[in-house]
Amino acid sequence: MGVKNLWDLLESCKKRVPLHHLQNKRVCVDLSCWVVQLHSVSKSQACVKDNVYLRGLFHRIRALIALNCSIVFVADGSIPAIKLSTYRRRLNVGKEVAKSETNLQKVTSLRRNMGSEFSCMIKEAKILGMALGISCLNGIEEAEAQCALLNFESLCDGCFSLDSDIFLFGARTVYRDICLGDGGYVVCYEMTDIERKLGLGRDSLIALSLLLGSDYYQGVHGLGPESACEIVKSIGDQFVLKKFASEGLGWVKKRRGGKNDLGRDDNILEVINAYMKPKCHSADSDIVHKALAQYTFQRTRLQQLCAEFFLWPSDKTDGYILPSIAERDLRRFANLRLTSSRVGLNLPLDEIPVKCPVSEIIKSRKVQGRECYEVSWEGMVDGLETSIVPADLIESACPEKILEFEERKAQKKKQNIQKRRPKKKETNSSLAELDLKLQNLLLDNNLRDQANFNASDSSERISRITTPVAEADLNTQDLLHLSHDIEHTGLIHDTSNIYSSNKVVSTIGKNEIIDLLSPSPPKKFNFSSKCEQSSDQNIEVINLSDSENDVSVEHKQKAKELRLFLASIRNEIH
Repeated sequence: MGVKNLWDLLESCKKRVPLHHLQNKRVCVDLSCWVVQLHSVSKSQACVKDNVYLRGLFHRIRALIALNCSIVFVADGSIPAIKLSTYRRRLNVGKEVAKSETNLQKVTSLRRNMGSEFSCMIKEAKILGMALGISCLNGIEEAEAQCALLNFESLCDGCFSLDSDIFLFGARTVYRDICLGDGGYVVCYEMTDIERKLGLGRDSLIALSLLLGSDYYQGVHGLGPESACEIVKSIGDQFVLKKFASEGLGWVKKRRGGKNDLGRDDNILEVINAYMKPKCHSADSDIVHKALAQYTFQRTRLQQLCAEFFLWPSDKTDGYILPSIAERDLRRFANLRLTSSRVGLNLPLDEIPVKCPVSEIIKSRKVQGRECYEVSWEGMVDGLETSIVPADLIESACPEKILEFEERKAQKKKQNIQKRRPKKKETNSSLAELDLKLQNLLLDNNLRDQANFNASDSSERISRITTPVAEADLNTQDLLHLSHDIEHTGLIHDTSNIYSSNKVVSTIGKNEIIDLLSPSPPKKFNFSSKCEQSSDQNIEVINLSDSENDVSVEHKQKAKELRLFLASIRNEIH
């Protein structure tokens, strides 16, 4: 319990700090407080049977291990003699209370019942902690007193406890609660804040316990926390305990208008000494040094315990604890590099004597809004290949791995772009080749259409070449003009046929058709010519005008479609 209403008085000094505030720190844990807190989640028999409190303890430890937070369990020893009255009152043993309160000097401390249900729960918590590499320091009497001593002597950075009288024993930093959800946080109280904001030092807090009541003293009946603070502050932190020890608390009752003077109470001095000089292991004792040493976790033993307590298979236990162990090792590696940097020794990653536990970064991730990396581990125990760690941890431990990851990422992105899109030079070459093929296709189509048109049109026009043979025959010079004109039209390839047929032509009848059609390469031409005889008789040979050489509507449509297709191909490539 601690001091009555003290947590309420300290409310203005309460701070909620992120869980990573505990990284690289050492904390002492009042084990009984944690077990009580975890057990209070549910007091049903089913939850006790399923060891819910042990499961919660496992996850708390796992979270702190990942932060490289060293944990020391501290267990209660014997019950102090001055606390027996309170202890028995809680057990509702009224008669024994009355006898014990008559003279505390004749009463010795009472050894706890190790066979009780609560003692068995403490024992199971110790066993689980040992498998996780956590030592346990068994106190002589009060566990919170032993935690406070270690914190006061700077052997730990803070204490976890629910008992507010831990400040009276000398603790400087107290963590009242821990939460693993919502990113994780701890509820923290600093003695410096209490002194600065409330003006209450350690002696003033002990004086408040005498006025308000605590595990060691019943207090002044009817006195509230605000009135008690006013009394203590009016005397001052340096003199308040001396006044209480010498004069007792009768003057307090008198000051409040009471008629009875309590007189001097010899128990007050006992209470003051119990807080100022508790029975604890000294800071330089062997048992303390042994408890503060680092211990490795016992993987096989942990798997056995989790199978016994939680019915977990081995791979599930490994899945919970191994990532935390790996992250802890990485934080220790980061601390090594930081220490080396502070002394001016900045070694490259591959020259550090201790090997970096991270093999490589696989991908970047975001967990609960926090930047993280998924990494693969090197030299880690079997069963762990990858896990997710905070990005700032990688930055401090091995920034070279981040640089390698970014380089691989950029190279992969470049390769993907090259696969999706060919090089510009290759694109231009492919485009030119495709353009040439389409142009040739278009040209062939034009030429085929033109050839068919010329052939049919020439047959019709040549059929109209007539001469009145009765009036005169064609002379040789006229045939030469005709063959020259026809050759230029592309209707015949060999003009020798004209000469060899001179006699035949000259004997053509009046209405006979002159067939000059022969295979010829398709050519686009414009031709107009006349053969005149000396007798002024005209022979119409061939006269193809521009309008007659125009392509058909169907041909124009095909050409248009080809050009549109070519344009679409260019757009897709670009």
